[in-house]
Amino acid sequence: MLKNGLIFVLFNSVMNYAKYIFIILSFSLFAQEKIPVKQIAKYNFEGENIIQIDKFGTQYSFSDNTFYSKGTKGNFEYSNLQLGDITSVNAFNPLKINLFYKDFNTIVILDNRLAEIKKIDFNLLTPFRIVTKISSANDNAIWLFNDNTQQLELFDFINNKTKHTTLPIDGNVLDLKSNYNFCWLLTDTFIYTYNYFGSLISKQPNNGFEQLAETNGSLVLKSNNSLFILPKDSGKMTELDLPKLLIKRFFVTNETLYIYDGEMLHQYQLINE
Repeated sequence: MLKNGLIFVLFNSVMNYAKYIFIILSFSLFAQEKIPVKQIAKYNFEGENIIQIDKFGTQYSFSDNTFYSKGTKGNFEYSNLQLGDITSVNAFNPLKINLFYKDFNTIVILDNRLAEIKKIDFNLLTPFRIVTKISSANDNAIWLFNDNTQQLELFDFINNKTKHTTLPIDGNVLDLKSNYNFCWLLTDTFIYTYNYFGSLISKQPNNGFEQLAETNGSLVLKSNNSLFILPKDSGKMTELDLPKLLIKRFFVTNETLYIYDGEMLHQYQLINE
């Protein structure tokens, strides 16, 4: 009996010690200092679907079936009634803007005056693809996620052929962003990083993030109504110290963070410490 009692006491001591260690680690995890940001400006903005403001101040947005470009070189718009509403737009390369029409499995490429360069109807191409996400790439290529094969493809839209393909990906795809050299795929389970040849560079768990934006190789990720930054070549995720506001849309241009709250467009400078 004495032996059993001693074992019980020791077991309780170990469990209590483990509990305190867990509390300390949890406190350390959630008590991390937030990264400060500096507000530059805020102003009224009409148009919920603003997707980018480039370094020249040109604003890109869309509403239903019309895409708008407003800047110092003029205001332009593009619509294609046959394809219906626009699903998403990628204007990372303003000379080759990608409009995605998911219902028609079609991508339209536009120049900087919104003249049509190319229309790719994936229903007419072999092998058959069901495209669910797209993003700009280098040269005459785009990244696309083929839901039919659960693979990410680097697609040459001039020659209508795939240049590189990744291995099949597990999980539901939430977002896709890229620059000229890398591509980031967000699923409900992982954050994937690929190079231009479709090789996997890194893979880390997705702890509740829903959307992402890219700036010079660093990522800004949204979870609920908060934004976190994952610096380039770092696995440390840190929350941005933002005022309480509704984040309906966000994007980053030259380390300037834009947040649209439904009425106002807020502009913040990301501060490097």
